[in-house]
Amino acid sequence: MSDNDIINLYFARDEMAITETSQKYGAYCGTIAYQILLNNEDREECLNDTWLHTWNAIPPKRPSLLRTFLGKITRNLALNRYEKATAAKRGGGETPAVLEELSEIIAGPTHQNPDQIPDMLALTDTINRFLETLKPEQRKIFVRRYWYLSDIREIAADYALSESKVKMTLQRARQGLLQKLTEEGITL
Repeated sequence: MSDNDIINLYFARDEMAITETSQKYGAYCGTIAYQILLNNEDREECLNDTWLHTWNAIPPKRPSLLRTFLGKITRNLALNRYEKATAAKRGGGETPAVLEELSEIIAGPTHQNPDQIPDMLALTDTINRFLETLKPEQRKIFVRRYWYLSDIREIAADYALSESKVKMTLQRARQGLLQKLTEEGITL
């Protein structure tokens, strides 16, 4: 079933929309959730929450890219669940490592208030333009690490690279991003 057909099911408030979404994107969203949560039970709960959030968001929203829309919902829900689960204790998974790597560039609170929205939009635009300057392999590695929270060993295996090459690529990308943010006067 096409994405447009699935979205039309949501607009018709047909519960088959959830079934079709789960069949088509369950593995994709499940991978995102598991990479963050590292627990199958939490992964399943996150997927159920993703389907509920999608049901509540469509309509009125009509996403142009359903896969990206679902991935973003899943990622945000998984990160929220992770944050709650680790509020009292820290450790485990790739999330702490990824956040540590990015902390040299992006610091400060992760929750925004309405006054911060223009700044966050400018930051998002700058990051997107920065990603466009990277070579395809560099971009894929960066997105795998910092969007999907994949571990370095997994990225290296998937792209037939050494772990040191992946680490160096990520380090150079972070330096490039910091430089781009500085050039555009974005301080965090």
